[in-house]
Amino acid sequence: MRWAAECAVVIPCLNEQDAIGSLVAAVRQQLPAVFVVDDGSLDDTAQAAEAVGATVLRHPVSQGKGAALQTGWRSVQQNGFKWVLTMDGDGQHSPEDIPNFLRGAERTRAGLVVGNRMFNPGKMPAVRRVVNWWMSREISRAAGQELPDTQCGFRLMNLDCWAAMQIGTTNFEIESEVLLAFARARQKIVFVPVRTIYESEQSKIHPLRDTIRWFRWWRRANRLGLAGESR
Repeated sequence: MRWAAECAVVIPCLNEQDAIGSLVAAVRQQLPAVFVVDDGSLDDTAQAAEAVGATVLRHPVSQGKGAALQTGWRSVQQNGFKWVLTMDGDGQHSPEDIPNFLRGAERTRAGLVVGNRMFNPGKMPAVRRVVNWWMSREISRAAGQELPDTQCGFRLMNLDCWAAMQIGTTNFEIESEVLLAFARARQKIVFVPVRTIYESEQSKIHPLRDTIRWFRWWRRANRLGLAGESR
């Protein structure tokens, strides 16, 4: 697989001027095509990303992580890439883990390769660890297969598979929706270990607001039959 030519990186960002420059520079040492989606930032995120070679796509106002990801995925596919690697822009994902995803896709021929932080979740805040465990259990039941870390945004995805699916969420619940869509389409999903980085980085997840939003999506998915077992 000629990953440098066939895979681009999409990084959704909201006010990440302090982290995005060094992140993009490190990522481009492995995958040179990096698309940063500036989701209505009020700081110099876009300028910092452009200064180190990223292609920057801009939302005039924040539309949510899911909307930013879909903007990036569409642009990457329109530019001829077959695969997309997604990372968060706050420094919680390590570029050193990128080879795990590329090897995972080559080894298994999976359409979706997801980072798994739960094999060693010690640095993850306790509340997030419990919420992630519960959500992963529920999504696993609906998908009919074990999905150990359904909330990790560090992923490698085949764009032809994605383009055939209807993904409609615009916020953090997109991670769950994509997993269910791949499972229902019987596309292979595999997980690879990634490290957890929780230092000065500040997650954009709002524990109460985004958990409530996830439950609303989950109820709707169940009502529409989208969360039925996929085996």
